[in-house]
Amino acid sequence: MKQSFLFTKTQKETPAGEISINAQYLIRGGFVDKLSSGIYTLLPLGLRVVKKIQNIVRSEMDALGAQEILMPSLHPKENWETTGRWEVEEMYKIENEPYGLGWTHEEIVTPLLQRFILSGRDLPKSVYQIQTKFRNEPRAKSGLLRGREFIMKDLYSFHENQDDLDDYYEKVKEAYFNIYRKLDLGDITYLTLASGGTFSKYSHEFQTITDAGEDIIYICPKCKIAVNKEVFDGKCPQCGTDRLEEKKAIEVGNIFKLGTKYTAPFDFNGQNGNPLIMGCYGIGITRLMGTVVEAMNDKNGIIWPKTIAPFAIHLIQIDGGDEAIALKSEEIYEILQEKGFEVLYDNRNEKTAGEKLNDADLIGIPMRIIISKKTLLENSVESKERGSEKSSLVRIDELVNYLKKNV
Repeated sequence: MKQSFLFTKTQKETPAGEISINAQYLIRGGFVDKLSSGIYTLLPLGLRVVKKIQNIVRSEMDALGAQEILMPSLHPKENWETTGRWEVEEMYKIENEPYGLGWTHEEIVTPLLQRFILSGRDLPKSVYQIQTKFRNEPRAKSGLLRGREFIMKDLYSFHENQDDLDDYYEKVKEAYFNIYRKLDLGDITYLTLASGGTFSKYSHEFQTITDAGEDIIYICPKCKIAVNKEVFDGKCPQCGTDRLEEKKAIEVGNIFKLGTKYTAPFDFNGQNGNPLIMGCYGIGITRLMGTVVEAMNDKNGIIWPKTIAPFAIHLIQIDGGDEAIALKSEEIYEILQEKGFEVLYDNRNEKTAGEKLNDADLIGIPMRIIISKKTLLENSVESKERGSEKSSLVRIDELVNYLKKNV
């Protein structure tokens, strides 16, 4: 894509009132636009990132054998009255109408699967969706980390017995860690014991270490698990050590063993006549984007992981007023496009070299390729990875092979 084609623009100044790094950089870089507190438009660059996160999440859910669906956002009151949750504050209600906006989907997915699971041969079953959620969040803040409208992946599983749920639950844990590893968050994300367990003392969260985190967790150096401050009694619940390290963290996922909490009210029973056992597993997609920005940045802007960067290469034309530079830049851009590279080509003639390089740092694409009079004198381009101080000259006739090895 040519950068001159983008309708969005970068911003030099920090948006008024934005304290969090993810909100500052994502707005300034042209990834999102803030409509209202906790409500954001995904702009072209931001949507590319979100789609890549979705695809990583989707691949892991598919590998679990879960089937993707898309449920409504508009929920009938009667479903929520069945479980006694219509009055929860989290749900936006439509005035004078028996409907609310979905902030979670247990009340929808349970009767849905009930219509199709007719015998034990149909079990176990798991379904997931990637969908917009609406939550009456009284503390909408921190950019994409706490919003009123957001994109979420929610997975639901149904089982005949506890052993089957326990086995699936462990597989989901590993799938979640696969996701965080693919986002370069694996080394700083911990399985965390938290409150909220329905039929056990704990539920499980996945917490990513960052100074922007709203949660306090305590990490056991021996067990490599963490405990949320809200349930921490001073010791590791697994090994008993009291030498845990306190860290700030962002919750990037949660999983629950729900037991029969939702199947029983709907009389969703198995062959033995007892309600089916259920689990649910959530990941905030847009929250993950915000978390990556909080964890991977410097004073100049974002440093995207290669797996979810909006483009793999930022091709920057300097001295664009020179016809030879312009022609060679266009030629290289076309070659890289033909070879299948994702390229954002900064062909903007009205911008100075400094403005282009500042924008490149802000946007944070992993590989920067600069074409200028100086590099062309050596039939080369300048290559530099985002976040690195080192740059190198690469001969133009060797550029494609170089990028195949390094992008």
